[in-house]
Amino acid sequence: MEKLEFGRLSNGRPVEKVSLKSKNGMTGEFLNYGCRIVRLTVPNRDGVFENVVLGHDSLAEYEAPGDVQGAVIGRFANRIAGGEFTVGGKSYHLAKNEGNNTLHSSAAGFQNRLWQVKETTDGGEPSVTFSLLSPDGDGGFPGNLRAEVTYTLTEDRSLRIDYRAETDAETPLNLTNHSYFNITGNAAKDVLGMELRVFSDAMTEADGGLIPTGRLLPVEGTPFDFRSAVPIGSQIGEPDPFLVLCGGYDVNYALNGPEGIKKAAELFDPQSGRVMLVMTDLPGIQVYTANSFAPGTVGFGGIKYQPHHAVCLETQYFPDSPHRPDFPYRNLVPGQRFHSATIFRFECR
Repeated sequence: MEKLEFGRLSNGRPVEKVSLKSKNGMTGEFLNYGCRIVRLTVPNRDGVFENVVLGHDSLAEYEAPGDVQGAVIGRFANRIAGGEFTVGGKSYHLAKNEGNNTLHSSAAGFQNRLWQVKETTDGGEPSVTFSLLSPDGDGGFPGNLRAEVTYTLTEDRSLRIDYRAETDAETPLNLTNHSYFNITGNAAKDVLGMELRVFSDAMTEADGGLIPTGRLLPVEGTPFDFRSAVPIGSQIGEPDPFLVLCGGYDVNYALNGPEGIKKAAELFDPQSGRVMLVMTDLPGIQVYTANSFAPGTVGFGGIKYQPHHAVCLETQYFPDSPHRPDFPYRNLVPGQRFHSATIFRFECR
């Protein structure tokens, strides 16, 4: 384990980078700005270790408006319709940053906050825990919320993410990690040839603002069917109105299986042999094929990021859940300790 200063924010506050290395050679680098995954190196079938997440060389790039690469998103990831919700008969209003809606809690999101490095362990399974106090009224949300995120490199070559939170007033909560994965190990390559499997029979139907209508649509017979592994690019160009609207996939899938840790998705790169298995105890996963980047966005070594050069697999509650009592979701309330886990396991074929 190593902890170093990565740089300073525009307000002068220092940002720390924590580097972890496991006994199996897997490494991870994490920033306390946005609680971000910066790098994650795993081997290909020939034993060559390469980085499989997109990132930036400088802190200024991470601080750019709208940048969420590798970050923990909160208080509420994904979309809230109309930028408002009601708790206990009282309406709360959020900043709108995507038309009439709020995406990823707008500029007040956890991705733009400086977390504290609370604890690190250096041993068989090295880990780092980041903590954040989100005060009552933060970004428009009620309650003083304490959040913790632990990243652990496990012996079976996984990155495990544990999310924990407590509040003193009822509040919406939906935490996810927004890493952009490219398991080829080369961010200059697109991911369209990677084979994706999603353990889901249905997706949440959404309107033109990507707000769920409340209906679950079967994926069978549609370009959104990843029940068996197929190349990401095999149907991304189909003239489906939603694919055309988004420029690719930006879809929430309702996961199969009972409560508890279950398989959510599997990504396979035939060229490198890398496999990434995603497991979670959350009910949904957002598949986003990096359909656009802000103009001029570059990654490590000055690589200019292009559409479809990564895929995000964001485990989550369904979008706009505070407005959908029929969705598998409840607000966090005082006296309740929230805990959820997501695992990214890496293998080779």
